[in-house]
Amino acid sequence: MNALIFGAGGQDGFYLRQLCNELGIASVGISMFPETGCIQGDISDYTQVEGWVKQYRPTYLFHLAANSTTNHQALFENHNAISTGTLNVLECVRRHSPGTHVFITGSGVQFRNVGQPISEHDEFEAGSAYAVSRIQSVYAARYYRTLGVRAYVGYLFHHESPRRTDDHVAKMISSAVRRIARGSTEKIRLGDMSVRKEWAFAGDIVHGIFTLVNQGTVFEATIGTGQAYSIQDWLEQCFRIVGKDWREHVDLERPFTPEYSCLVSNPKTIRSLGWVPKMDFPGLASLMMGV
Repeated sequence: MNALIFGAGGQDGFYLRQLCNELGIASVGISMFPETGCIQGDISDYTQVEGWVKQYRPTYLFHLAANSTTNHQALFENHNAISTGTLNVLECVRRHSPGTHVFITGSGVQFRNVGQPISEHDEFEAGSAYAVSRIQSVYAARYYRTLGVRAYVGYLFHHESPRRTDDHVAKMISSAVRRIARGSTEKIRLGDMSVRKEWAFAGDIVHGIFTLVNQGTVFEATIGTGQAYSIQDWLEQCFRIVGKDWREHVDLERPFTPEYSCLVSNPKTIRSLGWVPKMDFPGLASLMMGV
């Protein structure tokens, strides 16, 4: 068995490669940027994708490539990676490797969000350029299923790991708290701390992805914890680890309008397949804090 992993340079790609190694699956990682252990390549280039699919005839193909931002400025970057990339992998698999199990990444932000847990059965909403690309990729996967391609979609919600960069709020906070614990006098500047979302561990999420692609009944599922915590909850958890009061080290910036007040999954379907996350909220904070 072997696997092609597009977007292997990100946190999900890292943990997916690690999981493949544990399972004895030879993996080939492809990244847009120079990355140790990966091939540098572009999923939006059909010729490149076709060459890799023809060469490896993979058992699994995972499409994780994207810029994880809803910022409109990433419109064309994400259209190329998500929308065009999805069409490229599906068409190449259809033509050259029809037995491949294809995973297409979806997102909780592509659904209409009314503050209730979101399942794969809920209505899409094109609330950002990023969501538009994600929605298009899902319809492409559904079309290619009618052509015989085993195309799975996993809708991912907020998940973290030490592999994140500091432009993600969980990593930014945990890194700052570690510095403060060592004597830094800096202030953590935040907007609305009441925003609630999931705080899953990326290593658990890739196990959910693998669960989905290794069965033949369910082809779309939300993959998440189903539990929401606020940014303030995360602050309190991280500062509790170092024995400090977060209120002494945080400044609120105004004005700030969050994209949503709550974003949480309904993971009933993926749990029916046997997957449950292993790491809880305090455990993730400890991992991110390096304790």
